[in-house]
Amino acid sequence: MAGSVFDSPLYAHLFPTQEVGRLFTDSAAIRAMLLVEGALARAQGEQGIIPKDSAAAIHRASLEVQIEPGSLAQATGQNGVVVPALVAAFRDEMQAPEHAQYVHWGATSQDIIDTGLMLRLRQSLALIETDVRAAIADLGTLAQTHADLPMVARTYGQDATPTSFGAVVAEWGAPLVGLLNELGGLRENCLLVSLSGASGTSAALGPDAAQTRAALARALGLGDPGRSWHTDRTAILRLADWLTRATLAFGKLGEDLVALTTNGVAEVALANRGASSTMPQKQNPVAPSALVALARQSVGLNSVLQTSSVHHHQRDGAAWFGEWMCLPQIVLGAASSANIAQGLCRAITPVPEQMAKALTSGLDMIHAEALVFALATQMRRPEAQSLVKKLCREAQGNHTRLRDLVARDWPGLDPDLFDEKHQMGDAPYAARAFALQVAALESDRESDRD
Repeated sequence: MAGSVFDSPLYAHLFPTQEVGRLFTDSAAIRAMLLVEGALARAQGEQGIIPKDSAAAIHRASLEVQIEPGSLAQATGQNGVVVPALVAAFRDEMQAPEHAQYVHWGATSQDIIDTGLMLRLRQSLALIETDVRAAIADLGTLAQTHADLPMVARTYGQDATPTSFGAVVAEWGAPLVGLLNELGGLRENCLLVSLSGASGTSAALGPDAAQTRAALARALGLGDPGRSWHTDRTAILRLADWLTRATLAFGKLGEDLVALTTNGVAEVALANRGASSTMPQKQNPVAPSALVALARQSVGLNSVLQTSSVHHHQRDGAAWFGEWMCLPQIVLGAASSANIAQGLCRAITPVPEQMAKALTSGLDMIHAEALVFALATQMRRPEAQSLVKKLCREAQGNHTRLRDLVARDWPGLDPDLFDEKHQMGDAPYAARAFALQVAALESDRESDRD
């Protein structure tokens, strides 16, 4: 097995990361850092901090030079960071020492690494958002279509009261809508440039360091934090939190689909389910299981990432290295979850016959709560609860439907009491409300494009 499922050709279709996976390669990291170096030189050239012709040469070379990651490995192992070796290799590749001397002017390794990371996180969020929106769109259609389809709601794994399949779908999609609504603020406040020099004081950047940082932010399309954030990893933690919550939302979808497609429930059918090597009768919920596994992994990694946010003094190698180990896996986990889910949500089909069977197979016990409240109009509620418990025991003992016992003792009660279509409460409304939210999201997006 490969060190990470995200880097494995064998598991590439079980845990797909698509374009996001390509953003978290050594080559992509180097390309992003070179873009930062080029943009920094250009900003400093415009300010007159370095010669304009040198700035132009550095910027042009940053777009053209190709550096093999393996050539930087030994120096990176010695220095603990790639930037010293990268800058040296970049200068050599420029073959213009009169210009190359101005590469990396006043910056520190962390500035280049963190800003390059932000460029890749920005692209990652855009790609993940696309898959999240696709999943939400399919869930919206599913919720609208099946808003009135009754099914059993379950608590503690047991039959509880009637709900609708559309409402269950809305429960899957609601956290995703919330996450999308957070993205604008997250991008504005957390996708930040870093430029504050060796110890966060900007001393080597000169008296116009703040203007240089602002110019670099504009050039790269990132936010200007107005300060050093070398040891304040809040932006990283907030981005990781969003990604983890997205993975958890899809994990909930996966958890429910595992339960609804297996163990004799079979109330949902999935296209393209997996097969067993020895048991031909089995169809395994592979994609939902992958979503659950990814959610569990993300929670663990995020916990370690949070401990890595505690830096010793002005920079902490161990804390920083821990971040490198966890954050890419969190991003790739979210990308994989979103990519799996956007395909899975198109493959979900309810099985009404099985849902109806579940609703009627429990001797009407699913309507016990409704019966309590119906009887509470004629007696005190505690008495009604005690009476219904007694009736439930009698129904189980005699294998008699609850409605038949009620007809025997209270023939005047509303017959709709035992009709699940009249006992779903706000479930159909919740399903349609979610579908309207999804439609509004898409409408807002179209307006933004116009």
